[in-house]
Amino acid sequence: MTGQRDRWAELTGGQAGEEYARRFARLAASGHDIHGEAAFCTALLKPGARVLDAGCGTGRIAIRLAELGHYCTGVDVDPSMLAVARRNAPTQEWLHGDLARLDTLGLEPDFDLALAAGNVIPLLAPGTESAVIRQLAAALRPGGLLVTGMGLDAAHLPLPEPPVTLTEFDHWCAQAGLTLRQRYATWDGDPYREGGGYAVSVHSRSTT
Repeated sequence: MTGQRDRWAELTGGQAGEEYARRFARLAASGHDIHGEAAFCTALLKPGARVLDAGCGTGRIAIRLAELGHYCTGVDVDPSMLAVARRNAPTQEWLHGDLARLDTLGLEPDFDLALAAGNVIPLLAPGTESAVIRQLAAALRPGGLLVTGMGLDAAHLPLPEPPVTLTEFDHWCAQAGLTLRQRYATWDGDPYREGGGYAVSVHSRSTT
């Protein structure tokens, strides 16, 4: 652990798993498509790809990606979220760990795609963001992709103000050897415009 609580833990006290799962169950029951992130990632991947779901929560995305034929490992620091994931998909790989210390989990650095959706980056422990991005980059095979989704204003975050800017984020990615390939405003692929409140970014690791 980093010794400092992440912003998610400060918001929820580490007991959000069941309510988070109920929230998405209600959305699905009312007809909402809750698999936009998985569809977005699948469009970038070859069949049977290896995916690291960083900050996987209750496993919603990783379980859907597995249903679509990919091999997914989920990592989260919140045991209450992982408990739901393990209950819903007991045969998938779910790891309890700090994203700033992924290298302690024994993962092979050969993932085709690492995903940090659901405001994972803005909700990290303050000061650990660059370390987490370095860890995610190191988990990728050469040419592998880092896909992130994050709010950039209060309307798209469970916080009064955004703790991370896109400029900072892209700088951390560049330091980790990642290059921005695409950026969108939604998981449906709507174009991103400067000053937008949400960004879906695709960075790639160098092939050398």
